Amino acid sequence: MAPKQQPRKQSTTVSRGARKRDEDSGTEVGEGTDEWAQSKATVRPPDQLELTDAELKEEFTRILTANNPHAPQNIVRYSFKEGTYKLIGFVNQLAVHYSQVGNLIPKDSDEGRRQHYRDELVAGSQESAKVTVSETELLEEEEGPKEAEAETGSQTDVPAAEAAEKVAEEELTTPKQPKERKLTNQFNFSERASQTFNNPLRDRECQMEPPPRTNFSATANQWEIYDAYVEELEKQEKTKEKEKTKTPVAKKMGKMAMRKTTSMESQSDDITKVTQAAKIVERMVNQNTYDDIAQGFKYYEDAADEYRDQEGTLLPLWKFQNDKAKRLAVTALCWNPKYKDLFAVGHGSYDFMKQSRGVLLLYSMKNPSFPEYIFSSDSGIMCLDIHVDHPYLVAVGHYDGNVAIYNLKKPHFQPAFRSSAKSGKHTDPVWQVKWQKDDMDNNLNFFSVSSDGRIVSWTLVKSELVHTDVIKLKVEGSTTEGLEGLQLHTVGCGTAFDFHKEIDYMFLVGTEEGKIYKCSKSYSSQFLDTYDAHNMAVDAVSWNPYHTKVFMSCSSDWTVKIWDHTIKTPMFIYDLNSAVGDVAWAPYSSTVFAAVTTDGKTHVFDLSINKYEAICNQPVVAKKKNKITHVQFNPIHPIIIVGDDRGHVTCLKLSPNLRKMPKVCALLCCEVAWSKEECPEGWLSPDWNKTRHDPTF
Repeated sequence: MAPKQQPRKQSTTVSRGARKRDEDSGTEVGEGTDEWAQSKATVRPPDQLELTDAELKEEFTRILTANNPHAPQNIVRYSFKEGTYKLIGFVNQLAVHYSQVGNLIPKDSDEGRRQHYRDELVAGSQESAKVTVSETELLEEEEGPKEAEAETGSQTDVPAAEAAEKVAEEELTTPKQPKERKLTNQFNFSERASQTFNNPLRDRECQMEPPPRTNFSATANQWEIYDAYVEELEKQEKTKEKEKTKTPVAKKMGKMAMRKTTSMESQSDDITKVTQAAKIVERMVNQNTYDDIAQGFKYYEDAADEYRDQEGTLLPLWKFQNDKAKRLAVTALCWNPKYKDLFAVGHGSYDFMKQSRGVLLLYSMKNPSFPEYIFSSDSGIMCLDIHVDHPYLVAVGHYDGNVAIYNLKKPHFQPAFRSSAKSGKHTDPVWQVKWQKDDMDNNLNFFSVSSDGRIVSWTLVKSELVHTDVIKLKVEGSTTEGLEGLQLHTVGCGTAFDFHKEIDYMFLVGTEEGKIYKCSKSYSSQFLDTYDAHNMAVDAVSWNPYHTKVFMSCSSDWTVKIWDHTIKTPMFIYDLNSAVGDVAWAPYSSTVFAAVTTDGKTHVFDLSINKYEAICNQPVVAKKKNKITHVQFNPIHPIIIVGDDRGHVTCLKLSPNLRKMPKVCALLCCEVAWSKEECPEGWLSPDWNKTRHDPTF
């Protein structure tokens, strides 16, 4: 037992000595380990903030977007469509950091097919080379035992064997080229025939009753032939007598009418059957031709009005002109009260030294290239008006003092009714005509005013025009005593008039002397009131369609004035720096009106926005020499028409700022000091129910 325990003690001593060595060696190897184990002191910059734990734990989120911060945001480009510089909203945010041109080729392309074909050829040649190498190795293994047998054989077979070996090696070393594949011919055509089944034909028949027939027979004796010739001679003599009584102008017109009727009769009757269809096709062609104008009329709104200071513009649309109205001025304009796209234009001349013919044209916005109706007259047309209840009746006043009524339903070109010297026509030009309500017997009647000082009421009784003098204009304070104590009055020359919208008997008359008379149908000897309005001739007078006490006048003295008929002084006076040819109230607002001047400009006012100046001053004619004579608002659409002294009529669309409806009932809250006069009753409460509610406004 003792000898067994001794080795254990040695092992323990050895283990303790090994531990000491390890510890000593460990201290030598691990020098510097304490330095890494020690905590290092952090070095802080002097300007670093000292934050609390809560502030350090607070999270700040940042949203990364794909927008390029260096991309410009204020690029402006010119818009040829709208004619202004516009800011471009979309900017390209793409930033390219790396790009490389690739060399990939689609498989279906021609180049891809060629490369694929070359790869197949190379792969086939490599496979053939591998096959030849494997075959040569097999032959060498087979030739080893054969050579031993050949040595024992005769030596005469050696050259033959060597030649055969060379041929075999050449065949094996040369690679076998694969056969080329033939591409299919895509244009290969093969004719094929097939037989189809033919459907049998069917016959359909119908039987109709034959038209009724009657047998007519008569004998023509000698005396019957003679009587027929005598009747024809009598007719010819009557026509000759009628032609003798006619004036030379009427003879010319009759000859022209005869020529037209004969030419129309010579043409086939098929033309008359397709007139309506031809008119529709003509309108379709015009709509396609002027498609951009039609689109602008229907949809275009001037977006620049949002940036203007309550100002507007006029967009030119169609221009109406006709060869028959060349060198004739536009003397009258009137919209049809029933057909809102139809308007009448009167052509004549304001120069009394150059008086010739006159033309009445009716245009439609559906066909701006040619008028719907054309009527010619011997004297110039100076005014016209269309009946409200009968929109096919057009009353016309001529330069020679006659008045006439044209019926659009009748095809002839002559007026249906016309005055004459016997029926009391005017002796001076008729400057304005107005339809009025029917009289007690339901007869149509209208009024006319002329430079001869007479205001005449014309009534249609059966087939005649019966006249009645309503009032004779006299210049106040101009009476002189003549021979035998006769009093002579200076005649006032009437130039324009307008009837009150609610009071039937009241109407206004403007004169060449610049005065405006308030008259009544019931009093023919005196005026209700007199206004010293202008220094030159009054060109137009118009009642406001909403305010019963307000009317407007314009004159060649460059001014437009707005009046209250209960006050003798004007409320507003506007100087337009040129002679004013015409004014018109807007049908959609009681504060909007338009005026045209001889310098070719159109002025649009809105008293609810600016009481001192126009919100639109725009020239609307091509040449400065052209003088604008008349203006009219369309009753529904936001457009106006203006006519000039060259016979042209231009249609213009109002921008949104020019057709605003008043938001406040107080329309004309003006700062004009009325002399001890308070605001009249009803002035601040207009009848808004009359406003035309239309989606275009």
